[in-house]
Amino acid sequence: MSTQSVAAAAAPGVDPGRRRFLTLATSGVGAIGAGFVAWPFLASLKPSERAKALGAPVTVDVSALGEGQLLIVGWRGKPVWIVKRTPEMIASLSKVTDELADPDSEQPQQPSYITGAERSIKPELLVMIGSCTHLGCSPSFRPNTPAPEIAADWQGGFYCPCHGSKFDLSGRVYAGVPAPINLAVPPHRYDGDNTIVIGEDPVAA
Repeated sequence: MSTQSVAAAAAPGVDPGRRRFLTLATSGVGAIGAGFVAWPFLASLKPSERAKALGAPVTVDVSALGEGQLLIVGWRGKPVWIVKRTPEMIASLSKVTDELADPDSEQPQQPSYITGAERSIKPELLVMIGSCTHLGCSPSFRPNTPAPEIAADWQGGFYCPCHGSKFDLSGRVYAGVPAPINLAVPPHRYDGDNTIVIGEDPVAA
């Protein structure tokens, strides 16, 4: 005699079909309950959306950025500055060379494809991490000249009021200030004329 038959015989008056239904329903609820218990554990094994966002590239449309303007975006928890430099700003870079600690960017504060005084892929667009290399403060964008309270011959740039560090319009540090090295340039590439992807290197040709 099967187990189901014994159960039916032991409990006269109970509908075997109903018993089977209740048994299956109870098992199903148990399985579903186990699924809900397991789901948070399984989900915890995946990286969080915030963690993925912190490491993911950031795409920025700079089509509306005007000359002389600064745009700030976030990447990996850091502020990234994008400055659209005017021709006058670019010309000023050569005027401060003798006052800089590392005018040729010999310290590895930028990817290998970032070279020259402009420290950028496109001369007019500077992309840089906006954290002072002294203690991580956020310098102020001070493009206007003159500014005798910063320097007698200030040509524009970035000034950290916390401890007096100064950087030119390429983020190159002035000699004699607390900040030891130039501001960092993050990896970035262009996806079209007006879209910058921060966090990815250019695709090799």
